[in-house]
Amino acid sequence: MVLLSVALLSAGWLGLSGITLLFALIPLMAISEGYTDSRRDWWRMCGWASLTFILWSAATIWWVWIASPFGPITAGIVGSFWNLVAFMAYHYVSKRAPRALAYTLFVALWITTEYLYNSAEVMTFPWLLLGHGFSNDIWAVQWYEYTGIFGGTLWALCSNVAIFEALRVRSKGSRVRAALIALLPILISIVILLTYNDKSERCVVSVIQPNVPCYEEERAAANMEDPTESLMELVAQIPNEATCVLLPESALAYLPQIGSFDESSTRYVAPILRKITALAPSDTEFIVGASTQCTYGNIAATETAHHDPGIGYYDRFNSALLVDNDGNINDIYHKGKLVIGVEAMPSFVSSFVDLGGITGQLGWGREPKIFDVGEMKIGPAICYEGLYGEHFAGFVKRGAEVMGVISNDGWWGDTPGHKRLFDFCRLRAIETRRAIARSANTGISGFISPTGSYIGKRLEWDERGILTASLPLNNELTTYTIYGDWIARIARLVALLTLLYYVAYRVRRRNHLVE
Repeated sequence: MVLLSVALLSAGWLGLSGITLLFALIPLMAISEGYTDSRRDWWRMCGWASLTFILWSAATIWWVWIASPFGPITAGIVGSFWNLVAFMAYHYVSKRAPRALAYTLFVALWITTEYLYNSAEVMTFPWLLLGHGFSNDIWAVQWYEYTGIFGGTLWALCSNVAIFEALRVRSKGSRVRAALIALLPILISIVILLTYNDKSERCVVSVIQPNVPCYEEERAAANMEDPTESLMELVAQIPNEATCVLLPESALAYLPQIGSFDESSTRYVAPILRKITALAPSDTEFIVGASTQCTYGNIAATETAHHDPGIGYYDRFNSALLVDNDGNINDIYHKGKLVIGVEAMPSFVSSFVDLGGITGQLGWGREPKIFDVGEMKIGPAICYEGLYGEHFAGFVKRGAEVMGVISNDGWWGDTPGHKRLFDFCRLRAIETRRAIARSANTGISGFISPTGSYIGKRLEWDERGILTASLPLNNELTTYTIYGDWIARIARLVALLTLLYYVAYRVRRRNHLVE
């Protein structure tokens, strides 16, 4: 039963359909049903549930091991803990209170724990939020524009509860309820998909995938210590109609002439930028990934600031640059959602827990920012930010008509990691109804429509090239963009009220006021 739950939970993250999430927890709930309310049985159930959630993590985020064995262990333990809190609360209450109360607590507390894990500043890796499991089923979740991924989590949990209850009581009414909960959202989604129309105003965007090896020894083995010429070859292929070009995360960090540079002094960066941008058509602007540094002198201006005797206090950032055709840096955005164990931990910790990339605590970009490219407004999200629906929607809330995502997915090799990062962006497109242009160093580069479907070709793993597409512009805000994770905020309140009701119920029962 445990292995069946693991298989059903994992399908959506392994390139298969996430529809199995609608009944994935039923085997685990059946195990719970077979136990009593004794302390010994509680610990037995805790063991089975722990094994289920840990195996689910192992089956879906094992690829992080390529960068470091500590990555999947840390993420798996923390994520499994939050899942365990919700399920074991359900198990406990279901033996001591009305079943409806246990079901309500289960759904509300699971969503609450997902939200806590999703919104944490450092210890956050929301890969396995249930709503993300439908990233291969965009035809079934078009209503994410109203609910975001927590609507998907709510759907999955309610479906599990309804189907389990139908199997338990075997009544006609329970079967009808289960069918409606499982199928009605799909029918609504299909109607939305069939009636959706893109806006007529469009922009032409190009994305470049240079396919530069991430690790220094790999670049040396491939004779790519200096990928400047290779990058310039691709820039020279930009078509005349392109108004904006995306170069991936870390694009400038791999150029030995640039590497990491200080924002206050870009004089030595400008010549190489001019050399690159001069190959593009006139009036074309670039969004380019870079590693930047901001110095503060003798003042520790931020909590993340490092200190160096030669330069004083400073922060390092994972950044996106807006570069014009003359090579001038007109704007900078700093990544606001940092990767646990790499960008969001002190260097002495990241030496033990490493998910790949630049190690050590980076500075935070606290607010999303919009880049003005001609008359177009584009949001420059960076890699991991594609996992956070509310943060991603922040770009759109500030005026983005189209979204750009720059990424570097090469740290984990040809594994499901880079595929799901692209697929999660499909959910972000639905939530905000914005087209997305995605440029990866290597991984998957391409374009996503506001309905989450692919636009044209994609550059797959280990491919090098340039793609161009005409993307629709949109300045209307979806319900999710305006209100964010409203379902999760309501779930927190429901979870609290349900717990209080349970306490009151137990007090009344102890006093023989209820049967």
